[in-house]
Amino acid sequence: MSEIGLTWPKNFNEVPKAAFTRKDIYAEEMKRIFFGQEWHPVAHESELPNPGDFKTFRLAGVPLLIARDREGVVRVFYNACSHRGNQLETAVMGNKTEFECPYHRWLFDAKGDLVGCPNHRDFLPGFDKSDYPLAQPRFDSFYGLIFVTLSAETETLTEFLGASQNTLRELLGGDGRLKLLGYQKVRYDSNWKSYTDNDGYHAPLLHQAFKMLNWQGGKGRQFTATKHGHICFESALSVVSGPTVLKDASLIAFKGQDPAVGSRIVSLFPTFVSTKHLDVINLRFATPVDEETVEVHYAYFAHQDDDEDMVLHRLRQSSNLLGPCGLISMEDASIFHRIHIGNHTPGNAIFQKGVHDQSKLESEFLQNDESGNLPRWEYYRSVMGFERAEA
Repeated sequence: MSEIGLTWPKNFNEVPKAAFTRKDIYAEEMKRIFFGQEWHPVAHESELPNPGDFKTFRLAGVPLLIARDREGVVRVFYNACSHRGNQLETAVMGNKTEFECPYHRWLFDAKGDLVGCPNHRDFLPGFDKSDYPLAQPRFDSFYGLIFVTLSAETETLTEFLGASQNTLRELLGGDGRLKLLGYQKVRYDSNWKSYTDNDGYHAPLLHQAFKMLNWQGGKGRQFTATKHGHICFESALSVVSGPTVLKDASLIAFKGQDPAVGSRIVSLFPTFVSTKHLDVINLRFATPVDEETVEVHYAYFAHQDDDEDMVLHRLRQSSNLLGPCGLISMEDASIFHRIHIGNHTPGNAIFQKGVHDQSKLESEFLQNDESGNLPRWEYYRSVMGFERAEA
């Protein structure tokens, strides 16, 4: 039994429902996962295209400030004054080259340097503004995707991403030169793991749009990319060519170059999901609020080389297909909540589709298997220190 009193089922395809609902487990997740040795995407550099642009984000309750300075360098800071810890910036995003704390008017530039503070002659002898910059977490980037880790012991970002790098690079336009289109932001009444546990099995069964549009799934695969249980998903598109229930079928047109890999998903442990389906480029920045709530920011992008028609096309698809009210995913919010309610009952969640042997893990899966989630669950179990029940 683990230190927090949960024994994990002996079969690899079973997950205890209690892991989704217990407050003590959630508190331990904060320590071991969100403040542990993981990398967490918090922004893409294209969200801050101009000098002075900034964005704020909370990672498991920790306030962050991501800012581009006058020279174009993007940095991540803790969103807290280096004086007494007051939250420095409250806006979601904006443009400014200096950040002033309203409490005592300490002033910082976009490099994080303290450039002004009233009455400093009354401070301790030897006070030097250069000793009080904004504190920074460890951060790194991959084709413009900015990652933060709250642990000094985390492996390099390259090691963390492992074999997911090729698929993730393609999702980021091949070169990371993206252009922000906009956001949809939502809080799901669900544990964060119910959100990330979404699978390929449910898509044509739950989502009514698949049936309405006679949307046929293409051939595809899932594979585990690292020990962390990151999952990469690549599939062909079977684009609808005949009549549909839509008044304007151009909404679901595919203008990309290769339908053989027209759909890609990279799901990075613990909460990040990136998707390219049809011509939608979607990054989902998610963070737990408490054991019953997860907040997800759906960010949508075009590529900088897109012409005006392609940008408009991506915008229409982004705002209508995916996201919390998207044509093909609007049922997810209800299901996440119903899963969370159901998880307050005894027993285990049992995975079936794609499971060939419940006594071992696999690393390759078919497009619509739910077993692709199991390597992530095994990594979660090991990080949390849950021991398996004996046979």
